[in-house]
Amino acid sequence: MTAVRTYASDVAFTPAVKAIQARKGSREAYGRVEQRGWRTEVDENLEAFLAEANSFYFATASADGQPYIQHRGGPKGFLKVLDKQTLAFADYAGNQQYLSQGNLSENPKAYIFVMDYAHRRRVKIWGEARVVEDDDALTDALMPKGYRARPEQVILFKIVAWDTNCPQHIPQKFDAPDVAAALAARDQRIAELEAEIAALRGPAAAEGG
Repeated sequence: MTAVRTYASDVAFTPAVKAIQARKGSREAYGRVEQRGWRTEVDENLEAFLAEANSFYFATASADGQPYIQHRGGPKGFLKVLDKQTLAFADYAGNQQYLSQGNLSENPKAYIFVMDYAHRRRVKIWGEARVVEDDDALTDALMPKGYRARPEQVILFKIVAWDTNCPQHIPQKFDAPDVAAALAARDQRIAELEAEIAALRGPAAAEGG
């Protein structure tokens, strides 16, 4: 049975959570957050953020509430926006434990956590998910071109609410290909400057000789 929500943030701020917020002194501040409202649809900022994401964490839970978190990775933009409330991704073949799929078969509630370490940003997305098997057209549409993985099925994620977090305590990390590209650009610039210096020194060295 789906709980009745007054605010979009009620998906996270349950009565138990609100009681603890009240006891620890943050309820008034988060009450104002409720009034402003968490977002329930994809906007331009979220779409741009997801287009750059090459990794996220996907959380599900069994019928009795046992949580499970699984990492999902791929080329940038592999987590796609289908419409204002629907995200989707091709689910690649893996170790065949099928924990996420098993959980979703009995409990559709799911959660996506996207971390951008380089810019110290994170996005939290609550919703419900379902597995789609044997839809070749949808799988082909979601499969990143040229990516070496075998798509097994598709996961559709319907957004209930989403929010961002402050950058506090997020360590700044960079993807290896981005670091390699930055180092290559630096080395090229060093080589260019060394060539310019050598060219400038050439006439002077000749006159001195």
